[in-house]
Amino acid sequence: MNRIDLHERVAVITGGAQGFGYATAARMLDSGASVMLWDIDANQLEHARGELSGRGNVASTVVELTEEASVNAAARATIERYGQVDILVNNAGITGGNGTTWELDPAVWRRVIEVNLIAPYLVCRAIVPHMIARRYGRIVNIASIAGKEGNANASHYSASKAGLIGLTKSLGKELAQHGVLVNCVTPAAAKTAMFATMTQAHIDFMLSKIPMGRFLQVEELAAMVCWLSSQDCAFSTGAVFDLSGGRATY
Repeated sequence: MNRIDLHERVAVITGGAQGFGYATAARMLDSGASVMLWDIDANQLEHARGELSGRGNVASTVVELTEEASVNAAARATIERYGQVDILVNNAGITGGNGTTWELDPAVWRRVIEVNLIAPYLVCRAIVPHMIARRYGRIVNIASIAGKEGNANASHYSASKAGLIGLTKSLGKELAQHGVLVNCVTPAAAKTAMFATMTQAHIDFMLSKIPMGRFLQVEELAAMVCWLSSQDCAFSTGAVFDLSGGRATY
């Protein structure tokens, strides 16, 4: 493993209790960062914090990411604890299950948009002014290849991730002269807890689209996110980085 220098950096990772978020936290801790995990699942969060504590300085807080007051309180608590936030990884997301657009329940459709798109906006809104004041920041949004292609039977998820790509591009332009870089990654599917909410047919469909013939490994995403969170990433902002095993065509 190449060591990416994140020494003396403080990272907030949403959805950090499992999956992509957990893997990214582990890699960042190994790279010298202090990490604050934000998640809604208190039990899983405490378990993750305990497992990661041997790697470095890690703390956690329970956050309802779709509620402005909860997000603002978590941001204040994090800054009070560490004095700074240098890195933000908007990772938390849900799939909302599978179904045709006209069959999906409106409440489910709205919830997916709330968690996958509104929540990153609220988190950025809470943390970006702090980064601007310090003239430094790295924001990495975890989008999806579905946001570029639009997966059948996942219109809510695809639309939310397309929106997150758009948010990344807009915010990247707005912050381009403030020392804060904003990028996103568009991974193909990886075997995480999200698979439990998908049909086997949809899982098989996703695998069939990947030329490498395998799913993404969470550690591979963590490596890309850590580079985008480092000072080595200095001239990329508002950009989209694919992790698709050859699936992406643009």
